[in-house]
Amino acid sequence: MLPLDPLALPLQPVIVALVVVAAVYDYRLRRIPNWLTISGVVAGLSLNLILFGLPGLAGAAQALLFGFAVYFVLYLLRAMGAGDVKLMAGVSAIAGPDRWFTIFVLISLIGGVTALVLILIKGRFRHTFWNVGFIASQLMRFRSPAIGREELDIKNPKALTLPAGVRIAAGVLAFLLAGAIWPR
Repeated sequence: MLPLDPLALPLQPVIVALVVVAAVYDYRLRRIPNWLTISGVVAGLSLNLILFGLPGLAGAAQALLFGFAVYFVLYLLRAMGAGDVKLMAGVSAIAGPDRWFTIFVLISLIGGVTALVLILIKGRFRHTFWNVGFIASQLMRFRSPAIGREELDIKNPKALTLPAGVRIAAGVLAFLLAGAIWPR
């Protein structure tokens, strides 16, 4: 079972402000500004140092690296934008090593459900089914699927995309809500 330890109270408004502002930017402009993501990283590292000392700083740095690394792989496959990678690094730095993975899982679940709804609404189930097969075959050959099919590149206007900032915000808010409802 995934841990739902709530974040320390001083971290909660900071992470909420970060993801809500990022979601608004990403929804409206399809980009997340560097000043926001860098602020999230700095706030995460600083607050964890202030609240928990050097172990808190070390944990925040470790979480930052994990969150960044997971999303960076998706960026290399052209499935994620650079702002999304940096936002997840900031979220991870604030959340710390014990919570970043749970937040990542929630973001993934919310993204999957949202994608299914969007696919059904747009009537692209068959097309998506074939793309999933193509993606799997390309990844087994250690190739980026976006190179073979332009609609699989997140920057292509033909791509069916969801703003990752919105998904990240939904995952963080779901984590905070679950932690408040089912505290450990």
